[in-house]
Amino acid sequence: MNVRRLIPAAALAGAVALGATALTACSDAGAASGSGSGGLDVTASFYPMQFLAERIGKDHVKVSTLTKPGVEPHDLDITPKQTAQLGEADVVLYLKGLQPAVDEAVAQSGVKNVVDAATLTELEAHAASGHDGHDHAAEGGAEAEGHGHDHGHDEGGKDPHVWLDPSKYAEIAKGVGASLEKADPDHAADYKKNTADLVAELGALDTEFKDGLKNTASRTFITTHSAFGYLAEHYGLDQEGIAGVDPESEPSPARMKELQAVARKDNVTTVFFETLASDKTATTLARDTGLKTDVLDPLEGISDTSQGDDYFEVMRSNLKNLQKALGAK
Repeated sequence: MNVRRLIPAAALAGAVALGATALTACSDAGAASGSGSGGLDVTASFYPMQFLAERIGKDHVKVSTLTKPGVEPHDLDITPKQTAQLGEADVVLYLKGLQPAVDEAVAQSGVKNVVDAATLTELEAHAASGHDGHDHAAEGGAEAEGHGHDHGHDEGGKDPHVWLDPSKYAEIAKGVGASLEKADPDHAADYKKNTADLVAELGALDTEFKDGLKNTASRTFITTHSAFGYLAEHYGLDQEGIAGVDPESEPSPARMKELQAVARKDNVTTVFFETLASDKTATTLARDTGLKTDVLDPLEGISDTSQGDDYFEVMRSNLKNLQKALGAK
């Protein structure tokens, strides 16, 4: 079977967060969750793109986002009116392969300055398991087959969740900065400086993660949303995703049994879920395995329940929760 069609439960969770953003995108010309008072009109597809535009553009840009806080980004639908409004943007920032509706709308919009974050860093394929490269989605069987498309990977089987690796996010930030300089050369010096500041801050965050996760009792974490492949790979961890099932549904008995064995073998203490999706799967697994639950946020959107107000705050909460779960020394 085509594994790419399966939905990592984690991906669904992240999607829930971001998709919300998109639905209410632009009720009128400037109503799409805008920020900044500048002259350059930037439309971002979802939170990680919005954050870059706001931090690099600052007062020179007006940023609106297609995916509203608390909405599931992967399943976002865009109206013809929103597509038309998208065509009026000076710059569109998106990540091809994450939100099919956005990909289609961008292609139809005719916008001159389109920035696809997927072209600014190298995307990789990640299996649901960090251990043996074995994709557990295949084990979801008929249940998994019922889900028509994979929220966690683009059409080429590449994992789009690049922003969860600060070093890759920094590469994207550089590309976004260069694009804003080109679109608004009068303020190029400011964009250059803001980009350099952000890249330095992301470098410091990367160091915090490296130092904070260097010495831990376990290297394996279990998550309902298999969004953390880049993070796991970059910091030498193993992500075990509960893949091939919807976050609302129970994991298959076979997968539960397998995860129980993994938990015993690798000293796993915690099953992670995310704030914007149901914690039912994580709670079920934790109950059956005697593990704790905690939050690992894929940062596809910021809401009132997020453990922090922006990318950096939530990433530091993720680090703290990983340190606790993995037994950082």
